[in-house]
Amino acid sequence: DGNGNKKAAYTSVLNALNSATPVTSAPPTSRPPTSAAPTSAGPTSPGGSGTAGCGRTPSLSSGTRNITSGGQNRQYILRIPDGYDRNRPYRLVVANHWLNGTAAIVASGGNDGSAWAYYGLQRLANNSTIFIAPQGIDNGWANTNNRDLTLIDNILQQVENDLCVDPAQRFALGWSYGGAMSYALACARPNVFRAVAVISGANLSGCSPGTQPVAYFGIHGTHDSVLNISNGRSLRDTFVRNNGCTSQNPSEPALNSFRHITTRYSGCRAGYPVWWAAFDGDHTPSPNDGSSSTSGANTWVSGEVWQFFTQFEGTPTTSSPPTSAVPTSAAPTSAAPTSAAPTSAAPTSAAPTSGSPTSGPPTGACSATYKTVNSWPGGFQGEVTVTAGSAAINGWTVRWTLSSGQSITQAWNGTLSASGSNVAISNAPYNGALGASASTTLGFLSNGSPSTPQITCTSP
Repeated sequence: DGNGNKKAAYTSVLNALNSATPVTSAPPTSRPPTSAAPTSAGPTSPGGSGTAGCGRTPSLSSGTRNITSGGQNRQYILRIPDGYDRNRPYRLVVANHWLNGTAAIVASGGNDGSAWAYYGLQRLANNSTIFIAPQGIDNGWANTNNRDLTLIDNILQQVENDLCVDPAQRFALGWSYGGAMSYALACARPNVFRAVAVISGANLSGCSPGTQPVAYFGIHGTHDSVLNISNGRSLRDTFVRNNGCTSQNPSEPALNSFRHITTRYSGCRAGYPVWWAAFDGDHTPSPNDGSSSTSGANTWVSGEVWQFFTQFEGTPTTSSPPTSAVPTSAAPTSAAPTSAAPTSAAPTSAAPTSGSPTSGPPTGACSATYKTVNSWPGGFQGEVTVTAGSAAINGWTVRWTLSSGQSITQAWNGTLSASGSNVAISNAPYNGALGASASTTLGFLSNGSPSTPQITCTSP
């Protein structure tokens, strides 16, 4: 909770759960009543028809909303995109707070400010997404008698009856207890949520029935002192099984390496990928590569979660609960790569949205190759591969000139310095030494539109 009390609090929750009688009543398997796509209201988007609110003049506005759910007065915070278009079906993200956290902290970004609002996704969305931050009872997600699942159902019903949402583009994420709640949503509402991201979570809010496929991204610290990483692996493996992925033992970073390794499972059913990111760190939602410090403004987490969620844009699932376990036409097969999972710290296998990768001149001690990993309105994620020449090097720096409108907001696996449009990224403490012909990668997020820069590399 930011005050040093988190381990005792979670121990209390875990003990209570272990002694409690499990809830035997299964939650409803259908969508909230009004979330099915109407046949006449609103236009059709690449991801599917919009909800009942499409075409309507909205009565809801951004801010704290009150709602009656399960006979109780509950609250959530709604963030509607600037310039909202009632005829455009929007992506929707539910962001769940942690134990003793609040919806207000999620929505504001807390001490990290707007850069970390909704786990950093609001900034990346650039007004392309409707955000919801629900408030848990007693600042937690015990989900007693499915009360919190019911809350999410009721919020979606209220929001989607008033606003234009793409029913094939609903997502959920959260850290710690919020991760547990997101996992519960994946288990209980597989036909409602397209994908979830669970950061440092455990099975604290239930998983019923937990047998259907959902695109799943698990993130966990290797030496989490509050919720051991074994909890995260167990949640991940639920969807490795449900999604038909090939079982494997993903690489995880060494202690004091201050990096993360993202593995994309192979063999998953089309449209149902599983990603797993293990990081050298403790119980935090915002680890930073190259440092033991944490910062929502500089973490790699938001960029990778956004990449995971936005890969489904224009890849609808069925708009009503499927009759079979897995809708085989839900998404193109490119959404779940079948190649071996990358072991580099930043994802490398997503299809570039620009042309062929560009590189600087191959002469000299090192060379650099660039590709655009992902892009969205107003921003993009880039990756640079640094390769040593015919001899080993100890330190490197890559440089390029930003195009008009571009500005790098965060970088990982390297130290960023910028002066106007001139950018330089030098090696991190752990990846400067490269053997002959060996390579390493760095990643970054930038405002603006992607381009194909000419990148140079020097050493030292």
